[in-house]
Amino acid sequence: MDVAYLQQTKCVFSFNPIYSSTHNRPVSVPSKVAFINSRDYQHNARRSFRWRSRNMCLASSSDTLVSGKSSSPTVASKKDKEFEEEEDLKSWMHKNGLPPCKVVLKDRQAYDSRHPSIHYVAASEDLQAGDIAFSVPSSLIVTLERVLGNETVAELLTTNKLSELACLALYLMYEKKQGKESFWYPYIKELDRQRGRGQLAVESPLLWSESELNYLTGSPIKAEVVERAEGIRKEYNELDTVWFMAGSLFQQYPFDIPTEAFSFEIFKQAFVAVQSCVVHLQKVSLARRFALVPLGPPLLGYRSNCKAMLTAAEDGAVQLVVDRPYIAGQSIVVWCGPQPNSKLLINYGFVDEDNTYDRLMVEAALNTEDPQYQEKRLVAQRNGKLTIQTFQVNVGKERETVLDMLPYMRLGYVSDPSEMQSVISSQGPVSPCMERAVLNQLATYFRERLSGYPTTLSEDEALLGECDIDPRKRVATQLLRCEKRILNKCLEATVDLINELPDLSQSPCPAPYAPLLR
Repeated sequence: MDVAYLQQTKCVFSFNPIYSSTHNRPVSVPSKVAFINSRDYQHNARRSFRWRSRNMCLASSSDTLVSGKSSSPTVASKKDKEFEEEEDLKSWMHKNGLPPCKVVLKDRQAYDSRHPSIHYVAASEDLQAGDIAFSVPSSLIVTLERVLGNETVAELLTTNKLSELACLALYLMYEKKQGKESFWYPYIKELDRQRGRGQLAVESPLLWSESELNYLTGSPIKAEVVERAEGIRKEYNELDTVWFMAGSLFQQYPFDIPTEAFSFEIFKQAFVAVQSCVVHLQKVSLARRFALVPLGPPLLGYRSNCKAMLTAAEDGAVQLVVDRPYIAGQSIVVWCGPQPNSKLLINYGFVDEDNTYDRLMVEAALNTEDPQYQEKRLVAQRNGKLTIQTFQVNVGKERETVLDMLPYMRLGYVSDPSEMQSVISSQGPVSPCMERAVLNQLATYFRERLSGYPTTLSEDEALLGECDIDPRKRVATQLLRCEKRILNKCLEATVDLINELPDLSQSPCPAPYAPLLR
């Protein structure tokens, strides 16, 4: 699901890193958690943690849920063999309560031969719409309820410190430090194998290098990635504060405090790995709405045109009822929510070129230098518009969006106060010169956005036809192609409207205070 549009409810927590066979027992948390303000106390606590962890291995790249570096093909094949030699995820799940199901885990070769192959969930037999593919019991699902316990989670979630994703990521990071002693070892091992990659074998741009982010030049997603990374860093900086808020408990834990045990890069990798597989359950308690479900994403593929979702059953299990027929061996897909491709790429590392929910945003603002700005602002507000208005351009609805923008744009051009209401409400006549000026501005805007990309649409098509293109560059190019198609449709719709004007020889009206577009 879309991590960006999910509510970022926050929590304060303490983790019990010694979980192993007692995995059904939530961490004990006092009913009232006191914040420790004393710098001396925190300093002494840090020294205590360092002393107790002196003989322990501190976190390294192996302590994260994903690996930040690529391996050679030989190393990748060795890793595959190591994964195969140990108990696989599905066998572990059956041993721990997974009832008989109608799915198997299969391998798909990664685009990059240096990385292990991708696992995915496939039908083990022919399925019909309405069949239950699998039902994962609550004992095999990681939620905040499991981490924090029922009695305190609601109170802790209101303290506005960390997102659920950060809590789950940190919990799994400490669980991984236990190695095979952790109950969740087979699941964490599977997450390590996937490396936060989606079904296109590509990680989120949050893990791309600066040079790789240049693949996204021209797209607004580039700024979104930077903003999201800054948000993750802010959460990382809160980890120690949260740890000290459980001052009566933390001394009994044999691990270092978060920011000493894990670097920011390791935390970011774990955060992205959790982001790629977290499931947003509906009609459940606050403590269970974010869940990590073995056999769920990223082992399940996402599709925007699918109706199947992972749902919570009355007994606490999470099940998948398929929405279409499958033949044995076919990969199973679920709905990814109403997300545009930019969110799919950031959250899951893939682009769906048949995404009916894809969209771009166009922001229009009344010119604050206009002497009539205050009058126009009030007129806009009375008609449900803002002084800075965002228009959502949905794929397939480009002409409708352009038409929807026109009344707001006209308000910026009009100078007669008596015409302002009729112009924005489309209840009065519009002069041809004003209409041409508005449409010319829109056409210029769409052309400028298209010129901001380093490649043309036809060049993208040619690049995607190549076989040996870098996986990250491929998925970035797919995203840019989708965006350019939307912008081209907007431009075509605008030009068509210009050609429909009654007098093409009419010069556009001067507009010293035209609305601003971005």
